[in-house]
Amino acid sequence: MAVSQFRSKRKPSGGRYKSAKQKKRHYLASLPALTKMGKDHAKMLRVRGGNTKRIMLTASTVNLLDPATKKFAKATIKTVVDNPANRHFIRRNIITKGTIVETDKGHARITSRPAQHGMLNAVLIKK
Repeated sequence: MAVSQFRSKRKPSGGRYKSAKQKKRHYLASLPALTKMGKDHAKMLRVRGGNTKRIMLTASTVNLLDPATKKFAKATIKTVVDNPANRHFIRRNIITKGTIVETDKGHARITSRPAQHGMLNAVLIKK
C-alpha cells in the first residue's frame, strides 16, 4: 500500500471532504529507512527534479567530532545506548538523529539524519 503525504479524505467529525484534486505522484511518501548497525550500506534514490538522495541502511562507523580539540575522527559504533525518537529503537539498534551511541572513543550523539544525508556525524559527549 502506498504511503501518502496528502490530506485525509475524512474530516475530524467523520464526514468526507469533497476533493478538488486528483492523486499526484509527488504526494507519495516513502517508508522510514530505519538505519541499523552493520557493514556500511547505502542506496541511492531518485527524488524530485531528477536529484538523488543517499539513504543509509546500515552503518558501522561514524564521523566523530571532539568538541574539546575541534577535530574529527572516524569511530566504530559498538551499540545504541539511547534513542529519544522511540524507546523500542534501543534494543533494535536503530540509529536516528539524536541517538546516543557507544563508540570506541566514548558516548556520542548523532547530529546527522542518516536516512536523508546518507552518512553519520556525531559529537562526543562528556561524562
